[in-house]
Amino acid sequence: MKAALLIDFGSTYTKLRAVDVESATILGSGQGPSTVGSDITIGMRAALADLERHLGVLPRFAYRLACSSAAGGLRMVTVGLVRELTAEAARQAALGAGARLVGTFAYRLTASDVSRIEQLAPDILLLAGGTDGGNSEVILHNADALGRSRVACPIVLAGNRSAMDQCRERLAGRALIVTENVMPEFNVLNIEPARSAIREVFIDRIVHAKGIDRARTMFDQVLMPTPAAVMEGARLLADGCAGVAGLGTLLVVDPGGATTDVHSIASGEPSQAGVIPQGLPEPRVKRTVEGDLGMRHNVAAIDEAAGAGVIAAESGIPASRVHELIAELGREVERVPGSAEERALDRALARAAVRLAVKRHAGTVETVFTVSGPAVVQHGKDLSDVNVVIGTGGALVHSPDPRAILETSLADPGDPFSLRPRAPRLLLDREYILYACGLLGQVEPRQALALGLAHLAPLNEEIGDERTVET
Repeated sequence: MKAALLIDFGSTYTKLRAVDVESATILGSGQGPSTVGSDITIGMRAALADLERHLGVLPRFAYRLACSSAAGGLRMVTVGLVRELTAEAARQAALGAGARLVGTFAYRLTASDVSRIEQLAPDILLLAGGTDGGNSEVILHNADALGRSRVACPIVLAGNRSAMDQCRERLAGRALIVTENVMPEFNVLNIEPARSAIREVFIDRIVHAKGIDRARTMFDQVLMPTPAAVMEGARLLADGCAGVAGLGTLLVVDPGGATTDVHSIASGEPSQAGVIPQGLPEPRVKRTVEGDLGMRHNVAAIDEAAGAGVIAAESGIPASRVHELIAELGREVERVPGSAEERALDRALARAAVRLAVKRHAGTVETVFTVSGPAVVQHGKDLSDVNVVIGTGGALVHSPDPRAILETSLADPGDPFSLRPRAPRLLLDREYILYACGLLGQVEPRQALALGLAHLAPLNEEIGDERTVET
């Protein structure tokens, strides 16, 4: 048997999946506390012991691949020229690389901006600005300000190529990685080189900074941040590989304790004739992170964002009691629902988080009036024709009715301007396999694809337990 050990060093738990590569089956799972604050090997040994209890004997692993969001994940700051253009392109590159954005800055950095960046203490900073041959004054000013600052993290430089040599001089002595411009021409995105550079920094430097390399003898390589592994798994499932068809365009929704993440693999071009796209082009592979929609750490913000009385109405719990329970959850972020009342509240919170996060991720249309008459304009990605929506994460996996949560990601007749999916298949990542597919796909893409297809459970109303490979 050719086995793989796929590891996620998470912020709370270290999670393991042991996989038979040849048959694309899960042999077993294990987990232990993520003891990254002390000695990460303690949690890793606990996870391996848990896996061994399930398997009896641990196999000899051909691959031992890891991803990580430990210690808060990859904290990143981006700096660009114009908020709607190069700053937004930098933001997309950072999110696509699996980073957790803690700050986004545009225009000329002020003294207070630099002070704020120093306080944020990011793991990586992405400096962009200007198209190739365009404005260089702002990125040179910002490079100079950062070069004189106490910002100590590695800097990825991805701006106007005409200014790169001078930027290098102003950032002399810094850990600097120079890559291609995130926007070489006006309204043209080129974010993959910056994504690759960010992941390279993550592997070379952040793994050591987080103490993950203390467990070096227990795995072969940390390949990427966990959100990037999930995105790579989603990309593989959407596109397929080597003559094996994937699922087509898809959306992944992950309502978590601190954030709700959404990934889409779709061009996002208008699905209706005559609609005019406007604004910065959208990346085909896109991730958004909603930091105010965490099921525990930001639970009060979900209630506020959903609107007055919505959570109370959906849960069937009086508003005064909802506020009491939300306050308790905010104080006890590890709390698991233990009563029918708490389960009803969790379901309502998850429905609101998914609905709001997907609405923010998807594009919108509006009618504008021009000298030639009315025109329909699209902002963001059109996800109307997405084939599949995949739900992942504990809020969905442990829910008695995950379909009721995931269906809030769909188009709503009461909100006709939102370009959310109209009629996709709904699938559940019940085995938490997306990150594992992303890792295994780096070495065995065909088997990783087969693994994912075999372990996503359709949430059909009539057939609750069928698998994707059987449909």
